[in-house]
Amino acid sequence: MPDTPSYEEAREELVEVVRRLESGGTDLEESLALWERGEQLARVCQEWLDGAKRRLDAAIASGDDAEDDS
Repeated sequence: MPDTPSYEEAREELVEVVRRLESGGTDLEESLALWERGEQLARVCQEWLDGAKRRLDAAIASGDDAEDDS
């Protein structure tokens, strides 16, 4: 994914988006844009977490295989 923010960057921006939505004071158009951006950022964060879980599962599985071979 080109120009995909890191997990930390996406999470930080998502927190800011949520803060702005919760504080109110934005018109409907801006609120919808913030909501859409928040959904995008939540997907990016979930993709990072899913990838990290796959890597951990693979590492654990390869560690289990190494133990079985000994």
